[in-house]
Amino acid sequence: MSVRTVSSQADAANPLGYEKEGKLLVGFAIPCIISMLVTSLYNIVDQIFIGQGVGLLGNAATNIAFPLSIACTAIALLLGIGSATNFSLQLGAGNEKRSAEYAGNGLCLMALFGTVLMAVTLLFLTPMLKFFGATPDVLPYAEAYTRITALGFPFLIMNTGMSKLILADGSPRYSMMSMLIGALINTALDPLFIFGLDMGMTGAALATILGQIVSFCISIRYLFHFKSVPFSRGCFTIDGDRTRKIFSYGASACFNQIAMGVVQIVLNNTLAHYGALSIYGSDIPLACAGIISKVNMIFMSFVIGISQGVQPIIGFNYGAALYRRVKKSYLLALAVATGLSLAAFACFQLFPRQIISIFGTGSEMYYQFSERYFRIYMFLTLINGIQPVTSNFFNSIGKARLGVFMSLTRQILFLLPLIVIFPLFMGIDGVMYAGPIADGAAAIVCGFFTVRELRELTRLQQKNEKTN
Repeated sequence: MSVRTVSSQADAANPLGYEKEGKLLVGFAIPCIISMLVTSLYNIVDQIFIGQGVGLLGNAATNIAFPLSIACTAIALLLGIGSATNFSLQLGAGNEKRSAEYAGNGLCLMALFGTVLMAVTLLFLTPMLKFFGATPDVLPYAEAYTRITALGFPFLIMNTGMSKLILADGSPRYSMMSMLIGALINTALDPLFIFGLDMGMTGAALATILGQIVSFCISIRYLFHFKSVPFSRGCFTIDGDRTRKIFSYGASACFNQIAMGVVQIVLNNTLAHYGALSIYGSDIPLACAGIISKVNMIFMSFVIGISQGVQPIIGFNYGAALYRRVKKSYLLALAVATGLSLAAFACFQLFPRQIISIFGTGSEMYYQFSERYFRIYMFLTLINGIQPVTSNFFNSIGKARLGVFMSLTRQILFLLPLIVIFPLFMGIDGVMYAGPIADGAAAIVCGFFTVRELRELTRLQQKNEKTN
């Protein structure tokens, strides 16, 4: 059977092959954005209520625990996006049985990895939090919070990973609702547990895991209602070859999260060390950086939601050899992400104090540091949509190694060395200036590889047109 015949059948059978790219992007990206916002909301809602009910040390504690949240997201995206990408590529090529096998393999891996991470965290909790940068004053708060949230890691990883498979199956609204309901439960229980029952950090953690468990139960229900493929018991096994391909296609998104976690750990320790040598002390920079990281997560939720929403569109059409649709879908996603980046840039530059005030009050020195950190570190937010969309684009078309490289450019190749080197000469201000320089360098690298790949897509499309 020729490629053109396969793609023609895909066109007739699946809207991903014939519906307008803009309509598909809206339909898939909006639920992804909301799902990503919900993931961010778990952390941000806790941060707001903890800031109001516990104070600065509580905010610093959630920042210390944040790398573990990043680890959960990294594992979920490794297995969720890896499974969903293989699912989409096989579905686009007409291989329904293999699509189902990749989905089942991915779900088994999610359960396994979530359980292992929970066990490791509980066994090595205190040394782990100290390694993440906890000061003696912050450590008890971080322990109380993380000891409970660790119990929810398997549910969080499975729900986040399953949401990508549900999306790839063509049910973005269901994916969104499973995440949204859990976040609403977390938001409702936070004030009850923190203020009403006076449970402090423990209450915030309990609210978080209860919301995650409910979301997990909703997602599990969908396993019995997949639209594109039927499941059998044999699908739910771990196969070495399928696992390797899942890791390969999910590595880009995973490594991006791991890089964020590594940077966060180094950043926490750098801020604590150089903060102690400055007029701010160590706890103010830790608390402020934690808040700004969570606020940036809101912006990145839009960008990453767009990049994930376009994944099944690009993956299906690339598998069906519809290269013009692949190119158009990518450029459209990039344009939307850039527009949102400009809006975020304006907010970060114009309203830093107002944003920080949402998370509780502090001294004038606290606000002074926060405003400078916001305006300098986030100065090139306006181009931060390029790297996530481009990284996921390469991943979606099966070029996993290039996708991984793109995902590591900002965090590992540029930001991490700069965070270490600049403070040696500039003190704590060096951390702030490392951000925009890394952003600019990453955008240049992504632009180079993108132009090359778009030319290749044009060549493939012209070759197909001549053949047919």
